[in-house]
Amino acid sequence: MAGYKKKDFRRNTPLAGLQKVAEIYEWIERQIYAKNNLVGQCNACGRCCDFDAYDHRLYVSTPEIIYLAASLGVENLKPMTTGKCPYNIDGRCGVYQYRFAGCRIFSCKADVDFQSRLTEAALKKLKSLCTEYEIPYLYTDLASALNSPIVF
Repeated sequence: MAGYKKKDFRRNTPLAGLQKVAEIYEWIERQIYAKNNLVGQCNACGRCCDFDAYDHRLYVSTPEIIYLAASLGVENLKPMTTGKCPYNIDGRCGVYQYRFAGCRIFSCKADVDFQSRLTEAALKKLKSLCTEYEIPYLYTDLASALNSPIVF
């Protein structure tokens, strides 16, 4: 993050908008709980946080980044300097309470169709927040979101 400061979105996003992201995350958790036969048991091993080794990417939306920045403080956002999530510390999520929708939904043992449907439904809800609060909707990989200044 050297060389620039990310904009402090907490002043531009009403607290209600941040609360709505938390409500969407709670909604995701309820969907997962209700369909636990499709979810599979996560071992919390952290392997999926090593995107290069696991050969996948985590995509995040504008409201999710704003929520993380507001929850941690913009100054505490970490750049992604490797193919591994910078919030994975010793195999554990350092931002578990604020983790992204994709982190909440993905399980290497879950039903892929269930994950896809839940992801699409969650993204629809997150995108609607952008419309409601008149903020640009971006859906980008985590590295781009953390390493590039978000300009509104």
